[in-house]
Amino acid sequence: MGREEILDLVERYRAGWFAHDVDAIMSVLTEDAVFHNLTTGERVEGAAAVRAHIAQIHAKRPDLSFVERAVYVADDVAVIEWTATATDSAGGRVEWDGIDVVNVRDGLIARNAVYSSSHAPRAV
Repeated sequence: MGREEILDLVERYRAGWFAHDVDAIMSVLTEDAVFHNLTTGERVEGAAAVRAHIAQIHAKRPDLSFVERAVYVADDVAVIEWTATATDSAGGRVEWDGIDVVNVRDGLIARNAVYSSSHAPRAV
C-alpha cells in the first residue's frame, strides 16, 4: 500500500473510534487483528475478541474523545499521536496523551499497539 492509502485506512479506523462505531472499526481490521495496550497490559487477538474489547472500552467511557496531534506513515506502519479526554470514575474530566502504532497488512490493519499516559491522567 502507498502512503495515501494507509492514511485513508487509518483515517477510517480513527473515525470509527471518534464515533464509537465498533462496526466501522472492525471493517478495516484483519480477522486475526491484535489490539495491544502496552500501558494497561491488555492484549486481545482475533476479530471477535477485539470487537468485544473495543465495545467494552466505549461502554466504560461513553464520552471518550480524541484530538489527533500528528500522523506519520512509513512502509506499512502508521504512528498516530493523540490526546484523549473522558470522565473518570469520580465524575471528573481527565485527559492523557498517547501514541498508536498501527501495522497494515494486505490493505487492512493487523495490529494496533497503544502507548499512553492513561495511568496518570491530568485533570481538566
